[in-house]
Amino acid sequence: MSNPKILIVDDEPQIRRFLGISLRAGGYEVVEAGTGADGLGSIAASEPNLIILDLGLPDMDGTEVLSQLREFCTTPVLVLTVRSDESEKVKLLDLGADDYLTKPFGLQELLARIRVLLRTRGPTDEGIPSIYDDGHLRIDRQARLVTVASQEVSLTKKEFQLLSILLENGGKIVTQPQLLKLVWGVSHTEDTHYLRIAISKLRAKLGDNAINPIYLHTENGVGFRFKPRG
Repeated sequence: MSNPKILIVDDEPQIRRFLGISLRAGGYEVVEAGTGADGLGSIAASEPNLIILDLGLPDMDGTEVLSQLREFCTTPVLVLTVRSDESEKVKLLDLGADDYLTKPFGLQELLARIRVLLRTRGPTDEGIPSIYDDGHLRIDRQARLVTVASQEVSLTKKEFQLLSILLENGGKIVTQPQLLKLVWGVSHTEDTHYLRIAISKLRAKLGDNAINPIYLHTENGVGFRFKPRG
């Protein structure tokens, strides 16, 4: 990935300046936002490869920003927080954060975590249309709408996120640890039963099946892939 783009969402200008200088020096392209609303708007406008999100924002709590962006975006999110309580960290991961750093933090640790997130994110969705439609299954990732045989299908947030990740990697295997990390967070990379249950429910809703799958194919012991119908 050349010159990855990082969105910094933080209300403190000095923090944004410090991070911006450090990240640009490391070869990253940087976009800045000082509020949660601006940050959400910048995601669609700038299409970052990674988001650094501070929780202490003036217009809304960072957890609300995280929850909202996960409705339409699978971009890796690194949360900056002064909240060291374990239950708060678990909440962040469950909401969809990929990693977190407790303030104060060292620059080298931040850069190392960024490198890991960008490396483990896997293929990006560049060039992947926001709408998949084969005449039977239609997935509108931007509108978060799925229809099967012209009938709308109700998916949970995690089911849609899982389907979206598999779709944007169409034809390529996405490993179980990658899916667990992206959908459930870094604390659940060993919880493969979460994935099995979600895939089973997703298949049922799409009219797919494990024995003779049309869309969701299992690579035993490795992961899953979405195969376009054709």
